[in-house]
Order: sequence, then C-alpha cells, then structure tokens
Amino acid sequence: MILSATHYMKEQIDGAVEAEVREIDMQAQGASSGSLIPVIDSSTKSGNGFRYLLISPNGERISGDLPMLQVSPGLIESLSIPPTGLLPAMTMRGICRETSDGGMLVVLTSDRQINELREFITRSFLLGVIVALALVLLAGALISAASLRRIEEMSQSSRNIVHGNLAQRIPLNGSGDEFDHLAASLNSMLDRITALMRSMQQVSVDVAHDLRTPLSRLRQKLEIVHERGASQPQLEAAVSDSLNDIDAILATFAALLRISQIESSQRHSNFELVDLSEVVATVGEIYQPAVEDRGQQLTGSASGELLIHGDKALLTQMLANLVENASSHCPEGTKISICATASPAGASLQVVDDGPGIPSEYRQTVLERFYRLDASRTSPGNGLGLSLVKAVADLHEASMTLDDNMPGLRVQLTFPRKAARTQFP
Repeated sequence: MILSATHYMKEQIDGAVEAEVREIDMQAQGASSGSLIPVIDSSTKSGNGFRYLLISPNGERISGDLPMLQVSPGLIESLSIPPTGLLPAMTMRGICRETSDGGMLVVLTSDRQINELREFITRSFLLGVIVALALVLLAGALISAASLRRIEEMSQSSRNIVHGNLAQRIPLNGSGDEFDHLAASLNSMLDRITALMRSMQQVSVDVAHDLRTPLSRLRQKLEIVHERGASQPQLEAAVSDSLNDIDAILATFAALLRISQIESSQRHSNFELVDLSEVVATVGEIYQPAVEDRGQQLTGSASGELLIHGDKALLTQMLANLVENASSHCPEGTKISICATASPAGASLQVVDDGPGIPSEYRQTVLERFYRLDASRTSPGNGLGLSLVKAVADLHEASMTLDDNMPGLRVQLTFPRKAARTQFP
C-alpha cells in the first residue's frame, strides 16, 4: 500500500513539474538561456511552490532561487537542498532540461508530500494493527471467558451428578455451537445411563418380587416333607414339583441373561445375511403341531427373496416368542398368521392373531420385563417373552409396534433400509 501510494504521489509531482516547464516554454519567446531569464525571474517571485535554476552555457548561474547545483539533464529524485536565506533545507524532486544554446533549466518542487503521505500511511497502518490486535485480544478474552464459563457449568453439572443428583443435566444456551452439541450428546448419554440404572433397579425389584413366590412355594414343599415326613410316592412327587419350580427359576435367570447379552450388542459378531422366509418357514414348521394341539391355526407367508443382515438364531427365537405368546394367550379356535414382506423402504415381519388382544394402554407396558396382564398371571410364564423380542428388535435397529387387529393383536417389526438387503424384480 505504501509503495503504491508513494508511486502515485511521485507521478503527480512529476506531472506538475512537467506542466510548469511547458508553461515556461510558452511564456518564453525562445528556447535559449537569454529568452528564459525574464520568465524564470518572474516565476521565482510568484511563490508558486516551484524553485528554479537557470545555468548559462558556460556553467554559470544566471537566474532562479536555487543555489548552484551539479545536475545532469533528466529526472531529479530526492535532491537535498541546503538552506538559503529564509528557506530551510529540504528534499526536492524535479526536472533538468538543456536549453537550445547549451545551458540548463532546473525546475524543482518539494517532495514533502511524499514523506508526509508515507508517514501518514505508516502511522495509520500501525494504528490499525494496534486496534486490530486490541480487538483480537478483547475477542479472545471474551471467547475464552465464555468458554471457561461453559466448561465450568459442565463441570459443576458433572459434580452434581457424581454427588447423586441424577436428574441434573448440562444446560444449553441455545446458540447451537460446539458446546451445545457436546452438552446435548452428554445429556443423551446421561438419559441413557439413567434409564439403564432405573431399568436395573426395576429388574432387581421385579426379580425379587417374581422369584419370591416360587422360592417360598419351594421352601414350603420341602419344609412339609422334612417336618411331617412323607411316603416314597409323596417324596417323589415333592421332589418332582421342586424340580419344576427350580427349572422355572433357572429359566427366568436364563431369559434375563439372554436379554442382557442381547442389549449389550455382543451378538453383532454373529450377524450375517438371513433370509426371513427361511425363518418364517422354520418357526411355522416347529410350532404348527403345538398350535394345532391347542385347537388353533397357524399360517405363514413370505413374499419375494427377503434378506436381513442379522443373527439368524436370535431372529428365529424372536419370532418363536411372538408365536408362543400369541398361542399361549389366545383361546381355542384362534387363527395366528406370520407374514414377511419386502418393499423398497425395508423389510416387515408381522405376527397377527384374532384373539382377545391387548388394551391400548398396556401395549407399551407389556414390553417391560416381568410385566404380565392380570388375565395372564394364572398361566405359566415369567413375563420376559416380549422383553426379549424388543431386545432383539433393538439389536437389529428394527421398530416394533403393537396394534389392534380388530379383533386380536398385530405385532409388526420393521427393519430399516440400511439393515435390509432385499432383491426386487
């Protein structure tokens, strides 16, 4: 910037000097030294900002207000002029031109404007740098203070959580910045941890509640045999009943461990391409005799080549649990159907029955562990069947919905496109 402005000012000064020389030539009647003397004398007295020197052909100073100078024809740059009379020393710029008779005409003007402009630009630049630096430091301090404040808020929330306030969440300021994104992610993680802890507490309570009855019944049977004595048939019957109770308890723990293993996503290593039509055919073949023995009807269908990226064993168990759940809670004459369909949006698996169904207010509750409707409490089971189905669905990133089939229940599992690889004609 300084070089560009200096170059521009030099061009302006040089242009003014050339214009002055042309004016002198117009006023003079000739181009000789003698004809230039009156014009130079008049211009010197005018005080127009230019200084002049006219040198005769023999090298003598004959007019002008400049001292004798050793110059050559051409452009003169940054020529230092010593003080003369009332004029101080200065640096000048101008032109030296030969006259027609061999003399020289020198026209100079001060280049003070160039120096002033250079100083002005330098001062402005330095001032701009200082102001910019001050603004940068101020902005940095403000940003740093805001960042430290947000970090302290997050740290304080973390300390509150560590001290037992599990409802505490990291505040968001609504700016949508990186701290808000981080806080939202941490809050989601805390929500998930809180949900898991509540689930663990609920499971502990449910386990204690649901196992207390069979354990008490088992102890009562053994106590009766122990205190009252029993014949061999009675002893064998008591042992048989006790073994059944123990098997039920072990089945409950096995189901809990199975659900925990599925929810921990440890089964991803067993994922492969699974044909849902094969899963439907397998479950239908296995359960059809048992369903028919209960006086019910089981049908299955699968449209197209439908491939799911998942764990075949878990998918088979999931579908088996749905069929078993429908058959166990439906009366004689119920029709149960399994339907697997493929579409560009993904894959869908449905288990439909025309039994009593589940009231709408309980359709989400029955997915919780150990939860059983009052009408089901007299039938065998531990209330973990649908919980396991939900765990397998979550592992495969499939949505699960329970809807009214009018009459009956419709359970639908929808696998997203990224989890389904289906061939279409």
